Amino acid sequence: MTRTEVIGDATLILGDCRDVLPTLGRVDAVVTDPPYGIGYDATHTKYRHGIDRGDLIWDREPFDPSPILALGLPTVMWGGNCFASNLPDHAGWLAWVKTVRNEADIRQADMELAWTNCVRRPQTFVHLWIGAYRDSESGIRNEHPTQKPIVVMDWCIRVSVPTANTILDPFMGSGTTGVACANLNRRFIGIEIEPRYFDIACRRIEQAQRQRDLFIHAPVPIDPAEQRCLEFFREPDND
Repeated sequence: MTRTEVIGDATLILGDCRDVLPTLGRVDAVVTDPPYGIGYDATHTKYRHGIDRGDLIWDREPFDPSPILALGLPTVMWGGNCFASNLPDHAGWLAWVKTVRNEADIRQADMELAWTNCVRRPQTFVHLWIGAYRDSESGIRNEHPTQKPIVVMDWCIRVSVPTANTILDPFMGSGTTGVACANLNRRFIGIEIEPRYFDIACRRIEQAQRQRDLFIHAPVPIDPAEQRCLEFFREPDND
């Protein structure tokens, strides 16, 4: 059974995205962070040898992005490198560099990658976010295990889908994509299967809707030459 909350320009749906996606109306783009790396295989050799570190995770089966790809929309999927074998080759990549290692022993990846069919060349965003060391939201506790900084999702939307008015996140989690959409004056549709995180997302997005800058304008169309480039890149028949 699904539950729907409408908060300003955001429509939040509690339910399984596989059931909800076929019922949705028109959206302009998908920006999401799917649940890759959760169904880890405890029989892996390193686990049998007694190593059980949180950064050593193997999926029993790679995440299946086909329901999202079937929408045929401009799409950004974080963690795409973890299920790249199930993604089309004609794509670009976004990289969020989140650590400054300097030979420190940090049990965390230096960056996270997002697969996208919206950009022609890889792009990078540097933003420190590791433990208590953060360039934003310092002192604010994460409310989801894979929660990303709002500024990262803000950048992701601006650089990949600059003209999208309605953005869909089928794996909403704690609602960071929805908060970024509120800040950018975009409409948002979020789907989350876990009631606890759904309630957190409702609260965070409602707060963002209240606080957003009322003077933010609608998305500004990008340069026509860049638009033609994006359309060329999205065309699957091009070599």
